[in-house]
Amino acid sequence: MAITLMERKKTLNWINLLLGACLFVSPWIFGFTAEMIPSWNAWIVAVLLGVFAIAALSVFAEWEEWVNLALGLWLIASPWLLGFVTNANAMWTDIVLGVLAAAASLWVVWDVHHPHAHA
Repeated sequence: MAITLMERKKTLNWINLLLGACLFVSPWIFGFTAEMIPSWNAWIVAVLLGVFAIAALSVFAEWEEWVNLALGLWLIASPWLLGFVTNANAMWTDIVLGVLAAAASLWVVWDVHHPHAHA
């Protein structure tokens, strides 16, 4: 059981790392590099997601998952807070990747506090 739980944590942290990489390249892929605020938001949050996912992969600590959860929630709210709702590509990229990053982190936090929930 403990091995399965650790494997699941690692898998979800790899997913967050992949989401960070997708977020980093998204301004080029979806064509919003000309707009500074959504582009820099994506690049900064992507680097932070990647750093904390790598940290969680090397030595797991619950606070890293809480930080990635907060970053995912920031991505969901940032189009409104930073004022780029009118750019549909940037907005939906942040919302979708934010939901996925938050869900992956929340799943790990849930597993930490409820290790027998999946038994």
